[in-house]
Amino acid sequence: MTPISGLDLTGFTEREPGVWTDAAGLVLSVHFFPLIPDLPAPLHEAERLGAGLAQLAAGAGGGLIEAAPGSVDGVPAVRQLVKMPLGSRPGQAFLGSWTVPRAQSSTVVKVQAAEGATTGMREAMIMAQVGPAAYFRPRPYAGGQPDGQPGGLPYHVGDDEQWDEQFPGHPLTLVRAALRRLTPTITFDDRFKAQPPFGGPATPQSPPSQSLPHLPPARRGWFRRKGA
Repeated sequence: MTPISGLDLTGFTEREPGVWTDAAGLVLSVHFFPLIPDLPAPLHEAERLGAGLAQLAAGAGGGLIEAAPGSVDGVPAVRQLVKMPLGSRPGQAFLGSWTVPRAQSSTVVKVQAAEGATTGMREAMIMAQVGPAAYFRPRPYAGGQPDGQPGGLPYHVGDDEQWDEQFPGHPLTLVRAALRRLTPTITFDDRFKAQPPFGGPATPQSPPSQSLPHLPPARRGWFRRKGA
């Protein structure tokens, strides 16, 4: 069940309900959670939100690359780029997502891709260009940590978007580009958009007794391919 009413799936093949893949190895998935969103802060408190999301990513062993409030189909949302270690082998996975919270529910659109057999090439080449001293930087989402690093994977310039053009096949480049392309094609059911806005975790304006509007089950017609 999802309130997404439109999404351009050009280039993607459905693998299971709500999950698609493409020829480059990207995995696209959509999710609906009928619960008060567990975001660590309201969307308008960008610094606190970023710090909380950084701590969550670090606590899972990863690292937050970007966290930026924005909107999807006119609904306030937060965009994240996160990197995670691959537990079974060397390398990293990169996840880009929009979390679209309402008072008592949220929708998440996520794109992810992992490094293949060759890992670390982007990082090594960029470090060679900028030098080790300029490569690692304090995390912009310090979360109150004095060294600017709340644990997890380190923050460095190799993840900056400015390098994507040099590494067009890298999973971070692919995830970032796919999320940018997909975002303007996402539309929501009007009943989801009409829900009260998210005011923060467990806010008084989101009483547990308030019932959610009924959303019809997902069906193939909710999603569109370009030109369909």
